[in-house]
Amino acid sequence: MANVTPLRKQEPESEKPVNISDRAIDNLAFIRETMERSASFTAVPGYGGVLMGVTAIVAAYIANIQVYLVDSLAVWLIEAALAFAIGLLAMWQKSKIAGQSLISTPSKKFAMSFAPPMFVGVVTVLGLWKFGEYYAMPAVCMLAYGAAVACGGAFSARVVPVMGWLFMACGAIAFLLPTNYGNLMMAISFGGLHIIFGAIIARRYGG
Repeated sequence: MANVTPLRKQEPESEKPVNISDRAIDNLAFIRETMERSASFTAVPGYGGVLMGVTAIVAAYIANIQVYLVDSLAVWLIEAALAFAIGLLAMWQKSKIAGQSLISTPSKKFAMSFAPPMFVGVVTVLGLWKFGEYYAMPAVCMLAYGAAVACGGAFSARVVPVMGWLFMACGAIAFLLPTNYGNLMMAISFGGLHIIFGAIIARRYGG
C-alpha cells in the first residue's frame, strides 16, 4: 500500500502565533524606555535656586566684611555646603511632587554631565588654595559651576544651559577685574543668577 502524503504540512513549533498580550507588553516596555531616554530632567529646583541665591548674597556680604582673607574663604566654604544641601533637598522634593525618579535615565544623564566639570572645579580650587592663589578662586568657581550647569542643562529645560553660560561669562569678567571684586562677582553670579533663573524655572517648570 502506497504512503499517503498529507495535503498540509504540520506547522513548525516556531511558527505558532505569538500571544498578542505578550507582544503588547513588550511594545509598551519599548515605548516607555524610549520616552524615558528622550525626556528631559525637569527636577531642577526653581524655588530652591532662589533660596540658594539669597544665601549666596548673604555670604558675599559677610565675606566682604571679614578682615582676613582666610575667614572670607571659610564663609564661602560654608555657603557651598549649605547651597549643596538646599539644592539636593529641593531637587528631591520637586521630583517627589512631580512623581519623577532621581535615578531615571534623564536624571543619570544630567548627573553624569554635571559631575565632571564640578570635579575639575573642586580640584582646581584646592590646587589654588595649596599654592596661595586665593584671588583666582572666585573666577574658577564661576567658570567650573557654569560649565557644569551648561553641560547638565543639555538634558534639562532650555533655560538651564543659558544660566550656565552666564555663569561662565561672569567668571571670565572676574579674571579681568581687580581682585577686590571677587565677592561682588560671586554675589552677582551665585546670588543674582540663581534668583533670576530660579524664579523663571519655578514659574515655567512647576516649582
